Amino acid sequence: MQERFGREIHVFETLALASSSNAPLSNGEETDDFYDLTAEDYYRLLASKKEDKFLKTRKILEAEEAARMSRTTKTVIRVRFPDNLTLEATFHSSETLQSLVDLLTKVITQPKQLFYIYTTPPKKVINDLSQNFYNAGFYPGAIVYFAYHVPKGGSTGGDHSGPYLQEELLSLKQFEPK
Repeated sequence: MQERFGREIHVFETLALASSSNAPLSNGEETDDFYDLTAEDYYRLLASKKEDKFLKTRKILEAEEAARMSRTTKTVIRVRFPDNLTLEATFHSSETLQSLVDLLTKVITQPKQLFYIYTTPPKKVINDLSQNFYNAGFYPGAIVYFAYHVPKGGSTGGDHSGPYLQEELLSLKQFEPK
């Protein structure tokens, strides 16, 4: 698949949230251990407090941002489809969101049908495809959702009861590790 689509791709079947959400907590309350401050929490709070101590100029902030961005290389994006399948693809952090849309156009069954991607909560449609993954806040990874544009009449103009992804990608399907 990497040769055909130019990147590492995995397909997962996402389990329904209703079946897994009731399992871990029977009464909906956290245990007392959840609220204990660990040494790791203490050091993280202390480190964030040190950063807030000094005011920085725009030039210093931009230099720090450039240094952070140079260290980042790989971004993992998961695209969730309405049929409970998730496509996972690896991108370089400096690639634009347009590269994600281009990949989706290659892997969906109806590439001529207009679609959009969005994040949630709250639902925010991604319109600016010229941003890179790092500046869009998608580093080191993100989950975005896929949907077809529905005309005012309510019909999408196509049959969406079938799979959203091409048949050869469905053969890669795994169950998402939880």
